[in-house]
Amino acid sequence: MFAFQFGLLEKGGPMMSVLLVLAAIGVVLFVERVLYLHRGQIRSTAFLNGIKNILAKRRLVEALTVCEETPGPVAAVVKAALLHADEPAEAMRFHVQEAAIVELPALERRLGAIAAIAQVAPLVGILGAVIGMITTFLAFQRDYMAASALARGMWEALLSAAGGLMIGIPAHLAYHFLTGRVRAIVRDVEWAGNEIMRYMTTEYQSPKADASRT
Repeated sequence: MFAFQFGLLEKGGPMMSVLLVLAAIGVVLFVERVLYLHRGQIRSTAFLNGIKNILAKRRLVEALTVCEETPGPVAAVVKAALLHADEPAEAMRFHVQEAAIVELPALERRLGAIAAIAQVAPLVGILGAVIGMITTFLAFQRDYMAASALARGMWEALLSAAGGLMIGIPAHLAYHFLTGRVRAIVRDVEWAGNEIMRYMTTEYQSPKADASRT
């Protein structure tokens, strides 16, 4: 069966090698992005509630340690707020936004390459199909058109077109899957940033909290 499949790849012409390279790159990028986003997506509500419980005991250093040990942009944004816990709300908001600006572009890294593969692979397949048809018509022109020559050109055209679609469609689905994961993390980052700022300015920095500390 594997020899048969390898034979089909040979019949697909030179563009099949290009398609195989695109497929390999797409798989590597997709796996890397899935692992990265999985690592960066945490249970934001549970994490932030834990940070609030620690801050309620006035253990700021412990809360910072938890943020350091927790991966992902949510923890980085919360850490930025904690590092400026005693500053006014505007200054704290600036540092939280600055941390988000640093973290969020890393989430979208390499997604453009996956989108490019999804767009280019079908075009490469079409190019292979055109080359296959050119091969067929050249055989016609040389007046030795046999069934084998016709079959060779048609195989090259059909397999190249099919290969391009077989790579482009999964790559397109992978891109939309990953962008959905990125949007979910971005929403968590926005919520966590707003929530930790609300807590720090209304509860942690409140006069009542300061009185309980003394």
